[in-house]
Amino acid sequence: MALLLAAGLTGTGATAAQATATARTDTVRAVPGGVGGHLPTRDRTGLAQADDILVQLKAIPGMQVTEKTSTLPGYRWFWLTYRQPVDHHDPKGKWFEQRIMLQHKSADRPMVLYTSGYNTPETMFTSEPTSLIDGNQISVEYRYFTPSRPEPADWTKDTIWQAATDEHRLIGALKKIYKARWISTGASKGGMTAVYHKRFYPRDVDGSVVYVAPNDVDNDQDRAYDRFFQTVGTDPQCRAHVKALAREILKRRPAMLARFKDAAAKNGWTFGILKTPDRAFENSVMDYEWAFWQYSLQSDCPALPAVDASDDALYGSLDAISGLSFYTDQGLAQYIPYFYQAGTQLGWPTPQFTHLRPLLRYESSYQPRTYVPADIPMRFDRGKAMRDIDRWVREHGSRLLFVYGGNDPWGSEPFRLGKGSRDSAVLTAPGMNHSGRLIARLDADDKADAIADLQRWADVKPGARALTAPPADDVLQLQRPPL
Repeated sequence: MALLLAAGLTGTGATAAQATATARTDTVRAVPGGVGGHLPTRDRTGLAQADDILVQLKAIPGMQVTEKTSTLPGYRWFWLTYRQPVDHHDPKGKWFEQRIMLQHKSADRPMVLYTSGYNTPETMFTSEPTSLIDGNQISVEYRYFTPSRPEPADWTKDTIWQAATDEHRLIGALKKIYKARWISTGASKGGMTAVYHKRFYPRDVDGSVVYVAPNDVDNDQDRAYDRFFQTVGTDPQCRAHVKALAREILKRRPAMLARFKDAAAKNGWTFGILKTPDRAFENSVMDYEWAFWQYSLQSDCPALPAVDASDDALYGSLDAISGLSFYTDQGLAQYIPYFYQAGTQLGWPTPQFTHLRPLLRYESSYQPRTYVPADIPMRFDRGKAMRDIDRWVREHGSRLLFVYGGNDPWGSEPFRLGKGSRDSAVLTAPGMNHSGRLIARLDADDKADAIADLQRWADVKPGARALTAPPADDVLQLQRPPL
């Protein structure tokens, strides 16, 4: 849905992707190949020597380390948990364990801090900046996403400053080992996370590559989204067809609901948060147009069903694009930490569904409060946090590269630079969607500039790394439903 900054397939595709990722990581292994295929340094007893990265990681106070079999040549793979205060203002209070995935190449290579803004992926992958600078990479799980959640959960500590301070403490610990340059990156909510961290701790990293990150400074002014849907792409017929399909799906509500209820019964889906399957169905339809442009390209339009297609075809299209399972209790549960933040600090989009009226029954439910259990209190800060972030980017932001897809609805309210911004840029990949790999899709001159800036920030020689297809991608980009 438009309220969840996430990418992915839905339905059975998500399940299959998750199962594949789990299968890859279930086997714990203590001795994978090291850098360049070499084994870790060991003495005559077979024990790792003190200069081995495993030993150094274990020596960090509060750090637990498990090494697993690497699936990427030249890297060693570590699953880390790091003790963090629930409230960084009160380090004598309760603590929790935050999960981190480390892909180690060499301690003298740059480090890329990858933030998903959600769970951390349980598979090896390389972000686009990691590939471009041939660096190490850590993937940090955002606080309050399980298993990185304090128990019991004090939701008032699920804030952007607390999360930024999690990353600040972790970086401070790891910089004792990784002393070369640091680059932060992330897409969507992960990109927002990278910006917020840099606002509070600007000296932690040497540059940030921020993909498709919205900047909702004024939560009450969302007309930019309506303008986007009126003009997106270069094919008016495609725009009109997507709108018409959503409307036709609503017209066939009884047939769609019958199929949805059958799927819920087969899969054990429940509706305690949204109350009824009808409300869950309608929220999915309100997502249809947004989700199409967020995850598809204009070239995918011919594959959409005709407006007069069968009920099964329309239901299949709704499920494939919006992900009907997402608005069940089982789909919403893992994203409660995001919806809590959206409803307290981040803000949320409120497009006008004029093409769906008067067929809508629950239009007012399209907001974060709906998706957070009623027993968790929420109060929006009226944009205070986002105005502070926006002001910092314009007046003090430096070494920030913002990259957007030209056909991505989240780019309707982008970050913008100001007179105080230094060594920064905002670039757009024409015709692209909500992707976390957009440098390769930029126009030639913009791509060359972006790569040169990144390599300069990372202190990597120009031209040292070609922009090639990555050996692996963030599996969460396949798992998350399109909201």
